[in-house]
Amino acid sequence: MNSTLEKSFGILDEKSKKTVRKALKVLGKKNLAFIMHSGSFPSAAGQNTGFGSAFSDGGHEFIEYLSGLFDAVQLGPAGKTKSCDSSPYTGTIFSGNPLFIDLKELTTSKWGKILSNTTFEEIVQNNPNKNSNKTSYSYVYKKYEEALQEAWENFKSNADKKSEKEFEIFKRENSFWLDKDALYEALSIEHGNDYWPLWNSETDKNLFNPQSIEQKMEFAKRIEEIENKYSDEIDKYKFIQFIISSQSEDTRKFAKKHDIKMIADRQVAFSDRDTWAYQSLFLDGWMLGCPPDYFSKDGQAWGFPVMNPDRMYNSDGSLDEGGQLLKNLYKKMFRENPGGVRIDHIVGLIDPWVYKAGKKPKIEEGAGRLYSSPEHPELSKFAIAKLEDLDETVTADKEKRVKTLTKEQIKAYGRLIEKIVIAAAEEEGLDKDAIVCEDLGTLTNPVASVMNQFGLQGMKLTQFVEADKPDDPYRCRNITKKCWAMVGTHDNEPIKMWADKNIHTHVGYLHAKNLVDDLFTESENKDDIIVKLTEDAEFLAQTKLVELFASNAENIQIFFTDYFNIYDVYNRPGTSGDANWSLRLPDNYKELRPINLANILKLAILARGKEFADKNQKIIEKLDEII
Repeated sequence: MNSTLEKSFGILDEKSKKTVRKALKVLGKKNLAFIMHSGSFPSAAGQNTGFGSAFSDGGHEFIEYLSGLFDAVQLGPAGKTKSCDSSPYTGTIFSGNPLFIDLKELTTSKWGKILSNTTFEEIVQNNPNKNSNKTSYSYVYKKYEEALQEAWENFKSNADKKSEKEFEIFKRENSFWLDKDALYEALSIEHGNDYWPLWNSETDKNLFNPQSIEQKMEFAKRIEEIENKYSDEIDKYKFIQFIISSQSEDTRKFAKKHDIKMIADRQVAFSDRDTWAYQSLFLDGWMLGCPPDYFSKDGQAWGFPVMNPDRMYNSDGSLDEGGQLLKNLYKKMFRENPGGVRIDHIVGLIDPWVYKAGKKPKIEEGAGRLYSSPEHPELSKFAIAKLEDLDETVTADKEKRVKTLTKEQIKAYGRLIEKIVIAAAEEEGLDKDAIVCEDLGTLTNPVASVMNQFGLQGMKLTQFVEADKPDDPYRCRNITKKCWAMVGTHDNEPIKMWADKNIHTHVGYLHAKNLVDDLFTESENKDDIIVKLTEDAEFLAQTKLVELFASNAENIQIFFTDYFNIYDVYNRPGTSGDANWSLRLPDNYKELRPINLANILKLAILARGKEFADKNQKIIEKLDEII
């Protein structure tokens, strides 16, 4: 075994990293991305406040750890979350999450020491999870508010002219979203809670949704009144966003210096703050959700608003206010994340499943696909598919219900993708390959047609293989070249846990048989391998990773629990509370034993067959030196 590995397990020397990169190239891999949400980043020694951040010293150290081996880090959504909900997928679309701020940096001269060392050290010392790999969400939410209040007070009294000027420029350049978000903060103070439906003023609930010219004038006066009354709180909110923006930019530059690209994550949801600010652009009485699937037999009632199709485009095809809002969002994301943007639930942009507010997302309660329901009494006016395009022998939630589409219809379904997402990427100097489409689960014909039309890359999750279906798209031999493949996402159990549950089962046997058929085609002892796969969880988990790299997929993603063999779950869909979304990479991650990537790549090369292996014998020998 390589001495470097013996001492530090997962830390490869530069020579070994180059060998691994050559093996990836041999296997046709263009990108190897590490998936970890910012809150899960480890902390540097003595800096564990209770929440991770890519902006922190610990975050930068981990980026250095990945450098030379991985091409990118895919982060989670970066929006501001609520005190009562730690899910990053309900965060704001523009405002950044204050919990990602590196408080330690605020104690340095770079920020004029606007935060005292005493305050910072108290937060670290009192972190209830300082000795575990869990975030302390409720704790840090309160403590960060207190610390940032101190930082704001000190900035106001001690800021130099250069910092003041930069802050003013930031406020001016970002006013199109920052003013509304900051005003919401002021109104939350005014009403004693940050959930606007509970506010006791109908005026304040609808400040950006006037129904007449008179109301518009009345609301404008109210906005001015709140801005004057809470001017300090509003400026504090903007200052916090200024810090986030500055630290985010520094981290991007740091990552670029280490040849690591940052990939953002755009959730399909809109936060309460966004819903209030842009409610005039949403479809009244409808919510976005998901029909029955792998995670929920009854469907998922997300409760997120749905963009009103009538507010997306003007009659001449140009973008209306809703369309421009989304384009501004994607432009900001592509500008800040040159590695690209992962779009969570691409179906929600192309062929969304909607349900009536207050109801369940079931067909019998009025739910349907917004653009694929020509038979629906209320949704038919938005339908792109026509009655004759439907296979009415299957229900509205099924993938193949829309059986035929013309080129014009596909273009209509893909209008948002073309005019907003792709256009935003191109305007920021990127191409469509910078768009990573989460298309797991239900993939309707309209969505598949649009993705094919524009050459968008979706995802293939090998843990989702339905082993009794030979043509399953997530199976190794069926995985296409132009995609992002992985064994699991943040919603899945780590592959080792999956393997433990599948050994000694009939389903496990089916998986084993498929893996042998795909990866051990030239082996003479196939039956023995099948038996081992059905009895040995370690071998099964490793073989699932080999399957990933042996596939034709050009882009590979690995979630941090899979890479570091962490036997825990980051998110359990449908659950909430501090225990969820709380898993972190331990601060002592360099002492952990990650997957043996060199061995997995060697096995992936061998799985391609003797001819392929003979051709790449030299790289196999070099991998053996690492193993």
